[in-house]
Amino acid sequence: MDHQPKFFENLSGTGKAIGVLTSGGDAQGMNAAVRAVVRMGIYVKAKVYFVYEGYQGMVDGGDNIVEVSWESVSSILQVGGTVIGSARCKSFRTREGRLQAAYNLVQRGITNLCVIGGDGSLTGANLFREEWSGLLEELAQKGKIDEEAVKKYAYLNIVGMVGSIDNDFCGTDMTIGTDSALHRIIEVVDAIMTTAQSHQRTFVLEVMGRHCGYLALVSALACGADWVFIPEYPPEEGWEDSMCVKLSENRARKKRLNIIIVAEGAIDCHNKPITSEKVKDLVVQRLGFDTRVTILGHVQRGGTPSAFDRILASRMGVEAVLALLEATPATPACVVSLSGNQAVRLPLMECVQMTQEVQKAMDEGRFVEAVRLRGRSFENNLNTYKLLSHKKPDAELPKTNFNVAVLNVGAPAAGMNAAVRAAVRVGITEGHKMFAVIDGFEGFARGKIKEISWGDVGGWTGQGGSILGTKRTLPAKYLEKIADQMRTNNINALMVIGGFEAYLGLLELSAAREKYDEFCVPMVMVPATVSNNVPGSDFSIGADTALNTITDTCDRIKQSASGTKRRVFIIETMGGYCGYLANMGALAAGADAAYIFEEQFDIRELQANVEHLTEKMKTSIQRGLVLRNENCNENYTTDFIYQLYSEEGKGVFDCRKNVLGHMQQGGAPSPFDRNFGTKISAKAMQWISKKLKETYRKGKVFANTDDSVCLLGMRRRNLVFQPVAELKTETDFVHRIPKEQWWLKLRPLMKILAKYKTSYDVSDSGQLEHVAMHSPKEAETGAI
Repeated sequence: MDHQPKFFENLSGTGKAIGVLTSGGDAQGMNAAVRAVVRMGIYVKAKVYFVYEGYQGMVDGGDNIVEVSWESVSSILQVGGTVIGSARCKSFRTREGRLQAAYNLVQRGITNLCVIGGDGSLTGANLFREEWSGLLEELAQKGKIDEEAVKKYAYLNIVGMVGSIDNDFCGTDMTIGTDSALHRIIEVVDAIMTTAQSHQRTFVLEVMGRHCGYLALVSALACGADWVFIPEYPPEEGWEDSMCVKLSENRARKKRLNIIIVAEGAIDCHNKPITSEKVKDLVVQRLGFDTRVTILGHVQRGGTPSAFDRILASRMGVEAVLALLEATPATPACVVSLSGNQAVRLPLMECVQMTQEVQKAMDEGRFVEAVRLRGRSFENNLNTYKLLSHKKPDAELPKTNFNVAVLNVGAPAAGMNAAVRAAVRVGITEGHKMFAVIDGFEGFARGKIKEISWGDVGGWTGQGGSILGTKRTLPAKYLEKIADQMRTNNINALMVIGGFEAYLGLLELSAAREKYDEFCVPMVMVPATVSNNVPGSDFSIGADTALNTITDTCDRIKQSASGTKRRVFIIETMGGYCGYLANMGALAAGADAAYIFEEQFDIRELQANVEHLTEKMKTSIQRGLVLRNENCNENYTTDFIYQLYSEEGKGVFDCRKNVLGHMQQGGAPSPFDRNFGTKISAKAMQWISKKLKETYRKGKVFANTDDSVCLLGMRRRNLVFQPVAELKTETDFVHRIPKEQWWLKLRPLMKILAKYKTSYDVSDSGQLEHVAMHSPKEAETGAI
């Protein structure tokens, strides 16, 4: 069955009117979603209306429902909260309120609604849709509208996007705002850690999440907290004793601080609340530790949206307009959501019902069920946290007599240390002896290798760069020496955390197996590079942090350009030949163009971009932003493009250039990179244990098949182990990039949002899926 590809530009919105509103609690990234809906709607020639103040504005009508233009949503991408306002609305809960809302919409011919909010807002929208025809009949009877209008506007289409910092909605991996809220929490925890360290204090942090422990759980995972309280997983009877034992053990191990994270909805197994004050009093009474409580409160909702949230919201907004264009009276109201890194559509009520099921399970004390209903991402987080936070006493640990070495290879990437920490701790839990190799393959050859313990990696998650030290050197010229070191230290398995060099290194080591038996051991690679150019994985550790650095810098530059007026900035990003950072940075910062190696461009295109900017300067948005990947073209250098723009833009705009350079490799890792690094590394370590058991014969480990040298990568929706030998065909070795890259599909998105006419293949979207209940088995292979 051969499907014709489906193109966005063939879908027309002519004659349609779309209303966009934000409702319920605000979340960072809502503005990015609003911007995408407005621009995409206008792009397909539909009329787009803002509904101010959520449902309240819909009921009040008048100036609250306004048609908007392309420029209306300029400069809101980097603003937190929602610029169109959100209000809790009592009147919309009544039929009279909804009747009035229907009247206000019909007056403007709006029969398509895009609702950005939490589950309450979406349920309200669905009810409104079900009542719609009845409401119109009633309006006709009262003589407020004529029969013509009843026929013309007979159906209301609804598409939802979930904006909620709690990530409490089933059916989507991440809701808009969650990642930004984690950024706020992690910034605070990092800051508190330095003061706690100075005074040997214990800090109890209360984070948001009345019914969902996602923020508490992931921030505990991301900062290596000593204890976490969440509503879905209440502590066992007698938790007071075990917590105090754990805290005092940590102090005895020379750890100068303790961090305890409490979700505001935390409960014990009898459904009694556990408050931050209660936890503090307990620690003070039992242990006499100097303890402080910090309640983060609304800080978590504020601030600028993270790069992840901007890209997520922009993708959702575009998908929402698509869904509205394709909606028929027969399609149920849907939500656009994220699964792995794919945008999917799900029936709104299925998601809402499942979300309510979780609450019901918790109320009835079925906590295991509640965790399972939350989805595989949540379950994976919880399992990883349990694995890494509590060290079993030595007597209880299995003894395998295997030695596993961990090393960093390539350029530093934020999140490498979180990955090393997870590998070491999981390895110790599995009963292996863990060794750390200093300074990559070069250090390995020189014998810079030492045993590393559970306590040695404490506090590593939040550290940027590479604590072990990393080098770009490949192993080929040191094979003899590395084999010696493997033999001397009796190393039975290797875990390599790094970028493209790590991949090349593993290929070299596996090729050397014929000559050296020492390399006939299980080897696994975890991708960590800011460039995100490793074949076999959609994401690599460090890329998210670099993207946030680029986005933050672009925000500042845009601000400076807006102040001066008529100014265009040319910004050069890293990435080698891989355009990931330039392309995604452009999407997250709202740039006008991004030049990348993967999409060849010529002087005509540069000319067209200059003309496009000249046109833009005639509107109210008098600034421009252009990103250029460092290796996108050897002749059209950053200087060349800068000079071209300066010459061609004479009298219309002036130009500045900015090379971001190595700041993209530094900085504290973002929550995504800490979390991704931790989980992917823990999984890689479990794979090593499995392979060691499989390949242990007659007192020694011998592994020489292709499937014993793997790369663990995130592919679409799953984590997969792929033999490096099989990835060879997918790699462009000259330019050090994968031959096919998923993010190139998002390239037209950036162009459309910057007002370029372009072709956009949307064959992937459109199928309404169902909310899948996953089996417990699936959680192991599951998503991030």
